[in-house]
Order: sequence, then C-alpha cells, then structure tokens
Amino acid sequence: MTDNDKPLLAAVELHKTYGPTPALDGATMRVRAGEVLAVMGPSGSGKSTLLHCLAGIVRPDRGQVFYRDRELSAMSDAERSALRRGEFGFVFQFGQLVPELTCLENVALPLRLDGVRRREAERRATEWLERLEVTDVASKRPGEISGGQGQRVAVARALVTSPRVVFADEPTGALDSLNGERVMRLLTAAARETGAAVVLVTHEARVAAYSDREVVVRDGRTRETELVAP
Repeated sequence: MTDNDKPLLAAVELHKTYGPTPALDGATMRVRAGEVLAVMGPSGSGKSTLLHCLAGIVRPDRGQVFYRDRELSAMSDAERSALRRGEFGFVFQFGQLVPELTCLENVALPLRLDGVRRREAERRATEWLERLEVTDVASKRPGEISGGQGQRVAVARALVTSPRVVFADEPTGALDSLNGERVMRLLTAAARETGAAVVLVTHEARVAAYSDREVVVRDGRTRETELVAP
C-alpha cells in the first residue's frame, strides 16, 4: 500500500449499543485525504453514531478508530479535544451557532478557543464569510438570519481552522432544496480547494451526489463503494 492509498481516517469493526439496541454492529470504513464521502442509510441505521465515533465524540464499545495511524481511544481527553478544535471541523443539521454571538464571532470562535488573537481570528473569519457568500450577515446574530445563511455561517466556522476532516451530519436536513443545493455546492467546493476530507451523513440521494463515493449503513453494518476512476 502506498502513502496515497493509506486512509486518513479508518473505523475497524465498530460496535456500539445503547441499552438493548445495537447502533453499530461491526461497522468498518475508511476515509482518504481530500475525498468527499457520503455515509447513507435510513433513519436509525447507525450512520450518525458512526460519524460520532469517527470524530472521537463517542467511544465504541468494541473496535478501533484510527486517525493518521493513531488510535483515538489511545489518546488522552485533552488530545482528542485538541483534535476536534484544530484538525476536525463540524457542521450539524441545525447549525448550532452560539445565539449570543454575532455570525462573525461564531466563525472566529474556534480560532479564539485555540489561542488566536481576536483581530487575526476575525480577519480569517471574514475571509471565510466572503467565500461562503454571507459577509452581509457578519454583524447579525443567528436569530436574525435565515436557515440557509446560518448553515453557510456554520460551514465557514467548520473550515476556518483549516481542518483535515469536516464532519457534516445532515447539513441540509432543515433547508429547502434550493438552499440545500447552495450549501452543498459551497461546502464541497471549499473543502476541495483546501484539501479537506468531508464525511457527509445524509439520507438524500441529491446530497450524496456531491460525494466521490458512498458508504451505506444498514442495521449498524457498512458497505463501501469503490472509488471511481476519473
């Protein structure tokens, strides 16, 4: 296996149970650097649990997650937190922006938490708001903007730290089709430009169409498609 073939992120035989219900039952998958990977499946199939395990948010009961050849469970809590602040970015279905902060402050927040000075953090945040076509809402708070604008602000926040992996959990689920298409176009274009991999959880074929390949999750198990040659 060459360096180019090595996965950036990999899950091996993951098992996770909540009460009597198995969410993951041997899920295995890999993510290559720079690819957009859609994780598809019906509601309750385990796809969001798989994403949370890959991101180090949830610990599997059994199995392993490797990021750049390091096992996440072998890292300290502080190391995993640093990973989520710097090398991982997140976009959720409802944005989860901080309502008390302006949109500019929301985008700058991950940089500020990582010790970047305010002026520099806000300069970089402004650049990302421009790239996501939402500079006009910079001074507004999340409650004052539309859902589509809020998701583009959330994408800017996810990308502002130049992460290696962006985890997007149903990022268009609360949007109409027009806004959903715009968010996906901007998210995937920005990720490809920066070289970030995207792990995209969705149940919509039109959203998965933006990916390079798909992993199908059903009853906690995974089936990967092969990469399509350009």
